[in-house]
Amino acid sequence: MSRGRSKKAGEYFVHPKAIVESSCIGPGTRIWAFAHVLPGAVIGADCNICDGVFIENDVRIGNRVTIKCGVQLWDGITLEDDVFVGPNATFTNDPFPRSKVYPEKFARTLVRHGASIGANATILPGVTIGPKAMVGAGAVVTRDVPANAIVVGNPATIVGYVDSAPPYKKAPATAGPTMPKELGVRGVRIVELGLFSDMRGSLAVAELGKALPFLPRRFFTVFDVPSRQVRGEHAHRTLEQLLVCVRGECSVVVDDGNQREEVKLDSPRIGLYIPPMIWAVQYKFSPDAVLLVFASAEYDASEYIRDYDEFLAVVKSSSQW
Repeated sequence: MSRGRSKKAGEYFVHPKAIVESSCIGPGTRIWAFAHVLPGAVIGADCNICDGVFIENDVRIGNRVTIKCGVQLWDGITLEDDVFVGPNATFTNDPFPRSKVYPEKFARTLVRHGASIGANATILPGVTIGPKAMVGAGAVVTRDVPANAIVVGNPATIVGYVDSAPPYKKAPATAGPTMPKELGVRGVRIVELGLFSDMRGSLAVAELGKALPFLPRRFFTVFDVPSRQVRGEHAHRTLEQLLVCVRGECSVVVDDGNQREEVKLDSPRIGLYIPPMIWAVQYKFSPDAVLLVFASAEYDASEYIRDYDEFLAVVKSSSQW
């Protein structure tokens, strides 16, 4: 994260009724009335610090950050570039505060680049809010928020992902799936399994070379997932997968680094093929959901990319993707 540094008051604007003791403020930044910035704080370029904001010493603020009225940033808080903090959002830095009793060090709270925090949200100590995440107004964030996630409520839970509104309808009981077979995310596609039904029940089947686009070397099931929990949140370097929700329903977000889509799996007749180097997240599990996953290779920990920024860097650096 780059930061502008300036010791010349003429390079940034300070309202006459603001108190600014720091000299580490980037050009183009505006600090408005009744804000108070302590000497150790570092503020980047082109930021907008609104009325009544308090910024303590051990605070680092990137470029183009907007902090609306009534926000306090305490020691240990870092806001990366392009972060938005809504009015009266509350940050904390001590998980067990007592008057006149200070911890050896304050918890570190990190808000990654491009994230937004809604009005009156509360951020508990030590939390990381991922890149481009969206924290809803009034949410109470008690644990880390993944990249691009939208969280609301108390405690905050994931209700969606930025730019991935579900575009697909539930497949009718007898007709074929209404979902398009090719998605906008690179290589990801819907696979229709064969269906045979009579008075004895129904059978869904996938044959190699037809519904199954690869030879499975492993399978596993995911079940008994609490509805607020999220699975996945990783990409595979070379592994291929086919996901089928054989009972109940769940949603899958797929992301190739440029496009992001959400698919609802609610029928054992519908499979979702995920090629290598696709970031995938599974969430919105119904209480009875059972997700069956076919994999093209045995488990290998080195196959996983679990950090979203690392995933984006690999995609950007490889002409293959």
